Amino acid sequence: MVIGLIQQSNTANVEENKQKLARNITDCAAKGAELVVLQELHNSLYFCQTEDVGLFDLAETIPGPSTAFYGDLAKKHGVVLVTSLFEKRAAGLYHNTAVVFEKDGSMAGRYRKMHIPDDPGFYEKFYFTPGDLGFEPIQTSVGRLGVLVCWDQWYPEAARLMAMAGAELLIYPTAIGWDPRDDADEKNRQQQAWITIQRSHAVANGLPVVSVNRVGHEADPSNSSEGIQFWGNSFVCGPQGEVLAHTSSDREENLIVTANIQRSEDVRRIWPFFRDRRIENYAGITRRFLND
Repeated sequence: MVIGLIQQSNTANVEENKQKLARNITDCAAKGAELVVLQELHNSLYFCQTEDVGLFDLAETIPGPSTAFYGDLAKKHGVVLVTSLFEKRAAGLYHNTAVVFEKDGSMAGRYRKMHIPDDPGFYEKFYFTPGDLGFEPIQTSVGRLGVLVCWDQWYPEAARLMAMAGAELLIYPTAIGWDPRDDADEKNRQQQAWITIQRSHAVANGLPVVSVNRVGHEADPSNSSEGIQFWGNSFVCGPQGEVLAHTSSDREENLIVTANIQRSEDVRRIWPFFRDRRIENYAGITRRFLND
């Protein structure tokens, strides 16, 4: 499978961001991509740095204007397209939702982000209701896609359940970066942890992983912090965690990667983790903590 990853910086102008994405999708398709993956909340700036009720105006219904826009692009270029949208389900009910489009422009499925962070600069619980669609892969013409979103990438349970449901690869649209006040050692620790946990999901489940992050500095509208420096480093790794390709930390890039989806079969034969799971002893995993 030839996969295109679009790592770009954004402005406050939604239409400009969408047109830039359209050009980048065109570029990926021209280079042979069958599957194109966009970063988290790619239409706008990462608006969760502050809590502002006015920003709910960025949300759209699904279907809506953005699904029509990206569906047309998927059909025009004959690609499967993974997008990340701010969904308005009803007044006062919003989700962080990945929508996957088939090559004919139809919606193949959607996934609503399950794990919602609430940290300085990442006030997502103010905006998003946790997902309610479960961990279900989305069937497409290029395979069964285990689409998760950003904060989900830290949870082995999410990756495992997607794999157990038949996902052929895991996909993580992402928006993660540094607090500019952190020193170089702390920045490196955070970035390496982010890469390592996702490579671990590939190893533990015998599946390729695709992770697409945004890049560039975005100011804090409240001026209470120095904003976020998104660290890029989008990458694809194979089913043994081997990094097939990655981008820089500071540039906009369209990365084209060929991943051998069929190799998962060979890897799982030599590392049969699913065979050796002791499911009769795992009941405690559904509890919050065991030493209460």
